Amino acid sequence: MSSSQPHVLLVGGGYIGVYTALSLRKRNRNVRITLISPESYMTYQSFLPEAAAGNIEPRHVVVPLRRALKSVRLITGALQSLDHDRRTARVVPVEGESYEIAYDHVVIGVGSISRVLPVPGLAEYGIGFKTIEEAIFLRNQILSRMDIAESTPDESVRKRALSFVFVGAGYAGVEALAELEDLARDACRYFPSIDRSDMRWVLVEASGRILPEIGEGLGDYALKLLRARDIEVFLETRLASATGGLMKLSNGEEFEAETLVWTAGVRAHPSVARFGFPTDDRGRIVVDEKLRVVGTTGAWSAGDCAAVPDLTTGTISPPTAQHALRQARRIGRNIAAVLGGDEPEVFRYRNLGALASLGRYKGVARVLGIRVRGFPAWVLHRTYHLSRIPTFGRKIRVMLDWTVALFFRRDIVQLGSLGHPRDAITEAGASIDGPSPG
Repeated sequence: MSSSQPHVLLVGGGYIGVYTALSLRKRNRNVRITLISPESYMTYQSFLPEAAAGNIEPRHVVVPLRRALKSVRLITGALQSLDHDRRTARVVPVEGESYEIAYDHVVIGVGSISRVLPVPGLAEYGIGFKTIEEAIFLRNQILSRMDIAESTPDESVRKRALSFVFVGAGYAGVEALAELEDLARDACRYFPSIDRSDMRWVLVEASGRILPEIGEGLGDYALKLLRARDIEVFLETRLASATGGLMKLSNGEEFEAETLVWTAGVRAHPSVARFGFPTDDRGRIVVDEKLRVVGTTGAWSAGDCAAVPDLTTGTISPPTAQHALRQARRIGRNIAAVLGGDEPEVFRYRNLGALASLGRYKGVARVLGIRVRGFPAWVLHRTYHLSRIPTFGRKIRVMLDWTVALFFRRDIVQLGSLGHPRDAITEAGASIDGPSPG
């Protein structure tokens, strides 16, 4: 490895990988940076609810990594293993044989996956809400269930199709539910036999409150707002079973539903277990206050897959986008400092507030201790996340989507068949009688 051009390996194409690269490149132009990611894009997860509801074009909530990180080598694949003593990583590309890469510093930012509990039927009927694929599937699912209900006189089929269950009342669950209920409510005007009262929207939460991150007062306001929209919210309740599409709740409630959204927390990506770094009891990489992996040099980690000390609270930093973004910037600055012969600095960030959207024109926010709700909170939510989505081009595209939405009704087309592009030619092939030509 050339000492004149050190090599930094970034693992994961989310907030940690992207913002570490941007921060490091800004401070050191002489460093080689390689990023390994399963996809060639970063998903801005805070806009997933609006993409699912049709307020934002789905392509505009993903950021192409090759465009955002022009001076970074991107490898689409996965990190198979690390030998940090030798400073080598074994990479498995999307296609082809695995191979080794040498590095000087490595940053682990593989994020998290949904924390799935052993609920019968969950694996068959549930879907998460962390990726653009899941968001668009849910949009298609809800509109296709409305198509089914509109097309049949069978009341049992209609009730099952028009029942929608969300488990987990954190940011992801509440925002997804609020936006998608808005979508379905607006879509009713195009389905003559479906009224909003025909639908059943259910939110299930194991604790005694929703949106715990935003504070009790605003959480209570959000709860009242959801219930005023005829959304059933069951607190201190768990999903006991979903076998056969029959939803059984721990409070004794039972009903059939074809849509089950699971947002009941996240856990560190299981791949961190094979990298050889120390982990805590939740499977997160243990790092110090400077974001260095404990007991090593040249290894760094942050985000959902790391247990990052929060020096302002004395606990572990929460798995939020605003913390991950600032942790990544600190790693970039710290690696640049080490490469320049200086000491890295501690990560310190005081949470300035929290924001949540509750559908179009509705929201809750806490900024510098000030509580905001309704339309002003909704504007704050949009403004903040618009300022954080990477690249100027993506900001402009999102703004244009919002502008168009002011003048035109939501698009209610569902394209669930996009997930099965070969069905048409398969069906055509099956209809051929006799030997094929040629």
